Amino acid sequence: MAKSKKTVRCAVIGYGPAFNMGKAHCGWMKETEGLEITAVCDLDPARTAAAAADFPGIETYTDVAEMLKDEGIDLVTVVTPHNTHAPLAIQCLKAGKHVIVEKPMCITVAEATAMIEAARKSDVMLSVFHNRRHDGDFAAIKEVVDKGLIGDVFEVETGGGGYGKPRAWWRSDKKISGGAFYDWGAHFVDWALNLVPGKMVGVTGFFHKLVWHDVTNEDHVHAVIRFESGAVVDVQLSQIARIGRPRWRILGTKGAILDTGGGSFKVSAEVEGIPAEMEVKYKEGDWPSYYTNISAHLLRGEALEVTAEEGRRVIAVIETAEKSAASGKTEPVPYK
Repeated sequence: MAKSKKTVRCAVIGYGPAFNMGKAHCGWMKETEGLEITAVCDLDPARTAAAAADFPGIETYTDVAEMLKDEGIDLVTVVTPHNTHAPLAIQCLKAGKHVIVEKPMCITVAEATAMIEAARKSDVMLSVFHNRRHDGDFAAIKEVVDKGLIGDVFEVETGGGGYGKPRAWWRSDKKISGGAFYDWGAHFVDWALNLVPGKMVGVTGFFHKLVWHDVTNEDHVHAVIRFESGAVVDVQLSQIARIGRPRWRILGTKGAILDTGGGSFKVSAEVEGIPAEMEVKYKEGDWPSYYTNISAHLLRGEALEVTAEEGRRVIAVIETAEKSAASGKTEPVPYK
């Protein structure tokens, strides 16, 4: 992939008001050395007007094809509903633009593979906005694991949720969102895959639709990932769990981590043969560093922090979990 210019000119597709993520991406681009926000595209003219007010001087579009005619645009970030990620990303990749897609990367492994092949064919970058690798709690947990304080990780339990009716909008519509695993679940799966290295050999899934029948997402989703090393990851997301469980329970050959929230987590380990327990504070979160890495990758050839192949692994776990829930048996993972 050829290096970009001294400044990477960036565009965002999707400026919806929900969570204001389009605005957030524009802001991160604007504040990152080497990047420049130059255009926003949204189907709704009211939203492009809002973008122009927020970032004076940018170009605005209501048609993606029109925006892609601008040869000066180097990078496009896609911030749209999940089922549109693949077609929009491929359209931009074929136009020769570097692309970032919000998580989840897409809905199916077939889509992810098509996106990766389009990027390779055009010799451009494709990355997934797994920004929560820079959450302070996860960053601190990963540091403890990477330093070997708890030895080799062999079991991870993680997830989240509670008991409550989902909001009736596209994120709770399975045709658009992909299902209950594709929102927060994409973060949890990505986190877990960064804690347990190695080849995945099987996923067992359990999906429940029991309570909230006026939305089409599942009420409770559960995936158990088995690795070639024997390690196991257990991820659950729920809208029908009246009693929760720890956000993280991580077992290693020399110790363990328990995180129930609140700004720190417990580490049980051994120091020179003496059992020891400690509280480790969360680090400061640093989402903007994702774009710092993008700039460094495109302008100076530094390694890409979140690759498209890593994004595909997340989708493979989620898709395989649903396949397993339907078949009633453990299913092989199409990508290691």
